[in-house]
Amino acid sequence: MSDAGKTAAELASRAPTGFRRLRVSARTRESASIVSFELVPADGEALPAFVAGQFVTLRLPLPGGEPLLRTYSLSGDPADTARWRISVKREPAPAGREDLAPGRGSSYLHDAVQVGDELEAAGPSGAFVCGDDITRPVVLMSGGVGLTPLVSMLHRLRAMAGARDRRVYFIHACESGAVHAFGREVQAVAAECPNVRVHVCYRQPAAQDRRAQTFDSEGLITRETLQGLLPLDDYEVYLCGPPAFMQANWRLLRSLGVARERIHYEFFGPATVLEADADVEPARETSPDAVPRTETIREIDAHATTVRFHPDAAPVAWDDRCESLLELAEQHGYAVPFSCRVGICNTCVTPLAQGNVEYATAPLDPPAEGTVLLCCAKPAGHVTLALSEACAQSGAARSPQPA
Repeated sequence: MSDAGKTAAELASRAPTGFRRLRVSARTRESASIVSFELVPADGEALPAFVAGQFVTLRLPLPGGEPLLRTYSLSGDPADTARWRISVKREPAPAGREDLAPGRGSSYLHDAVQVGDELEAAGPSGAFVCGDDITRPVVLMSGGVGLTPLVSMLHRLRAMAGARDRRVYFIHACESGAVHAFGREVQAVAAECPNVRVHVCYRQPAAQDRRAQTFDSEGLITRETLQGLLPLDDYEVYLCGPPAFMQANWRLLRSLGVARERIHYEFFGPATVLEADADVEPARETSPDAVPRTETIREIDAHATTVRFHPDAAPVAWDDRCESLLELAEQHGYAVPFSCRVGICNTCVTPLAQGNVEYATAPLDPPAEGTVLLCCAKPAGHVTLALSEACAQSGAARSPQPA
């Protein structure tokens, strides 16, 4: 069966394929911080179809070092099978941390990659997708560069059966007009589809933004904003953006009664940060050393497989319900960095101090000997990892200690 005949679910579940060379056919500045790159096959062979919301992995040849793997959402129209489009925000050094370098991947793409250059790419991958079986009204809610997969979803929703009858709300928040990307493209789709409503919120609009009237509200997205924008209904929500945006709007949506199974999200950080607030309970003051009430101290069965996340950490029992060591680490409060969660970006690579692991699916780019990709590995017997000091401290602060 060709890709065109496959369902969105089948395409989204497809295992990552190897890297291939793609040529940059166009480069477009979308805002002061975001540049789009259109990629076409260097060998002339067809690109695989992708589902709106998926991403690709680039293997970037940084000067003087090992190739760098980075994942970027596909921001283009899935109906355009001739090219892929990625849209990359230049990531500066964190504010107040002059000792840290700007993002290596985004800096390389912004500074070094021009039309005609070739890049190595693998994918598409990812399960944060807008499928073909949606019947409810849809809310596409993004912050900053988090709008890139949602722009692709907007194109897909426009083309789906029943598109003229389905209400779609495209809600985007960013700092100001200077960094607002895809504004004209989104408005063009909305102009073609009367059922698409766009709402833009600028946190700090400039004087020229006010003159041009390019935004609908300012400050932060509030409960009142959503209540005024969204009629009472059962929505399918797609949420993507920076951690603070995700945390605030997850709580906001849940407080408005949106069921958690209706909130789909792409979150490049521990998902437990969102899930912890799923019950939307009033905040309580607690001691910094207090153990969360959902965590209890359990004795480890003598025959259980155990995992130590650091050589000095107490062992924890492996939970067969976990899909990976990354998921177990998050359950125990470790803030492990990750990106793709499917073994292709190497963000979660961690030293393996002792023991062995097994992979359900072989990693696209196997980690070096003595290391493990936490997002797709399970323990094959007792395992000791060597998480970074910061990760180990986060786990020690949140996990229950043995009596």
